[in-house]
Amino acid sequence: MKKFLGANENIDNAKIVLIGIPFDGTSSFRSGSRFAPDSIRLFSNSIETYSPYFNDDIENINFYDYGNIEVTINNFSVLNSHTQKIIKKLLEKDKKAFVLGGEHLITLPIVEIYKGFYNDLKVIQLDAHTDLRDEYFGEKYSHATVMRRIFDIVGEKNIFQFGIRSGTKDEFNFANKYTNLVKFSLKIEKFLDKLKNFPIYLSIDLDVFDLSILPGTGNPEPGGINFKEFIDFLKKIKELNIVGCDIVELNPEIDKTGASSILAAEVVREMLIVLNKN
Repeated sequence: MKKFLGANENIDNAKIVLIGIPFDGTSSFRSGSRFAPDSIRLFSNSIETYSPYFNDDIENINFYDYGNIEVTINNFSVLNSHTQKIIKKLLEKDKKAFVLGGEHLITLPIVEIYKGFYNDLKVIQLDAHTDLRDEYFGEKYSHATVMRRIFDIVGEKNIFQFGIRSGTKDEFNFANKYTNLVKFSLKIEKFLDKLKNFPIYLSIDLDVFDLSILPGTGNPEPGGINFKEFIDFLKKIKELNIVGCDIVELNPEIDKTGASSILAAEVVREMLIVLNKN
């Protein structure tokens, strides 16, 4: 298996650990995100280690690529137990987890472990979808319910949702009462003071990007952000205490050009730099 571009050979001294979780068991439209971790690694070799956006280089960052967690493609209990076991070990060693999904449900067991280490944890979600349904096709655990289950863990007003442009009316009503939701954009300025003294877990669903630049995702939505807007967002949050993150919902099988995987690899590069700054 290829490693992500610039990854170190030794996990012991690594500050950040990349982990792939090839799970897409609840994908409801177009499955295939289980192939994303390896595709991101492959296409990372087509980009540079240097980021002109941050004037920094990931070769200067001590990060390790763990490889993929062994999970079945559709068994949530296996996903849950294996993920929590490995994330717990990393946090016990004072490392930051950077997880490559997989579908969005992979975020749930990660946040549950993080909450055990950081009681005042806040969650930032970049996404096209609210993901706040209480159940989906009769299931409590789904990519469409993941933020509702995370709400059950972190509590009222501890989730910050950006770029949202799709969901049921009930989901938006729930968000208005219990989360902090910003439709259509990544305007985070008014929340920075609320976030600056807290540990933050960041979850990036790649369908937050407009489908014109990232068509390779299971449930694409028009009206999304561009890459420059994403970079501007990272520059605003880089001084916050981001303790872990994931990127999810890349489906490389849909975009045979590789453009979506390249964008995802560049998201990883920029996020490695941000994670290393705090």
